[in-house]
Amino acid sequence: MYSKLIIRDRCFDWGQRTYLMGVLNVTPDSFSDGGKFNTPAAALSQAEALVAAGADIIDVGGQSTRPGAEQISLEAELNRVVPILEVLRSKISVPISVDTTRASVAKASVEAGADIINDISGGTFDPQMLPTVASLGVPIVLMHIRGTPQTMQQMTEYQDLLGEISSFLAQQITIATDLGLEREKIIIDPGIGFAKKYEQNLEILRRLGLLRSLNCPILVGVSRKSFIGRILNQPDPKARVWGTAAACCAAILNGADILRVHDIQEMRDVSLVADAIFREKQYGG
Repeated sequence: MYSKLIIRDRCFDWGQRTYLMGVLNVTPDSFSDGGKFNTPAAALSQAEALVAAGADIIDVGGQSTRPGAEQISLEAELNRVVPILEVLRSKISVPISVDTTRASVAKASVEAGADIINDISGGTFDPQMLPTVASLGVPIVLMHIRGTPQTMQQMTEYQDLLGEISSFLAQQITIATDLGLEREKIIIDPGIGFAKKYEQNLEILRRLGLLRSLNCPILVGVSRKSFIGRILNQPDPKARVWGTAAACCAAILNGADILRVHDIQEMRDVSLVADAIFREKQYGG
């Protein structure tokens, strides 16, 4: 059973409580907050606010992964991410992850102070990603996806949804560990909303516990997503906070270790109460 991971003197003691990854999009076109934090000053202000609200990790993304998003150039991604990482690292002590599918961005990001790589492709878009992360010795989040953000919503037919997600993640875990990545440094993500239809997203949340057999910490990202908007009949992503809260509570009940969210303060309250109810060891705020 996986137990602990130390990142930048922070101990992630899996199973004891839910950890919160705060979303910091430094893109002009993300679905929820595009263009709000794409300067170093704005990004730093938001990151500090996320940490003050209770974020355990800050997740910086320079490439939008919303459905239909176009791939930007390598140079553009580096120019978005690296200067902001350098500013954040000088001011913020919590671990920083970088949401990228490119090995060269991963390497430059770690050199600029990032601690974790969060790859929505599970290491499949760039064949150098897993060897690079193994050589860097940092943790990686491996997410399940089919196709690319441009094509994924046309690739949603599954015979066995959780079985196929689990098989993909098991395959990528094996590849990563064969390349020398320590298993304790692998986190898995079922990829809610990525090549998944409305009903499939709900099924993942209901049956999330099946992924525990992979023996890796589980990250879940439901924050403000369109399946919540459909349930609430709410087209504005920013108005989906309480729907997000319900989905996060379900994720905690069914075994999530990390929640990737925009609304840290609200989800911290959700996590504190859900942890006290569902986890064996209660803890205080």
